[in-house]
Amino acid sequence: MVNLLLSITLLLLTSNVMADSYYRSIDKNGKVQYGDAPANNAADIETIKSKSEPSADDSLPFETRRANAKFPVTLYVSSNCGTACGIARDYLKKRGIPFTEKVIGTSEDVDAFKKASGGDQIPAIQVGTNWSIGFLESQWSQALDAAGYPKSAPYGSHPAVKLVPTLEKPKSE
Repeated sequence: MVNLLLSITLLLLTSNVMADSYYRSIDKNGKVQYGDAPANNAADIETIKSKSEPSADDSLPFETRRANAKFPVTLYVSSNCGTACGIARDYLKKRGIPFTEKVIGTSEDVDAFKKASGGDQIPAIQVGTNWSIGFLESQWSQALDAAGYPKSAPYGSHPAVKLVPTLEKPKSE
């Protein structure tokens, strides 16, 4: 009986001893390890908090969240773009890529777009600081692959799309 009480007491005391965070480490060979300390010689380390509330993008795969943090994607369209913009939008959704969609509507928007992108064709995407003007699937694939986005969305995935009605004017230099 004493052993049972002692065991229960120890169990209750140790149940509150949990790490506040865990680490996801990726080594040079791409092997993923989880633990309460980062792996030695890890090429990439992510801290995972154990007692945190899930964020809005927790449903996205790790690779997508990481690529989106480093290289956010913005799709530029216009109200009269038609089929090309629809195909471009569907392509990003098919790959499961969260993106911001900006609609170019005024002549000021067009001027700001030309100044920022160096081109005048839409649809266009900005991946981080890199631009792809006009929809050419192979070109867009190359830009998204280089940023680390997955080639296809996981089953049942619905990436977030943020709509912005007009372009912001570029800051004067």
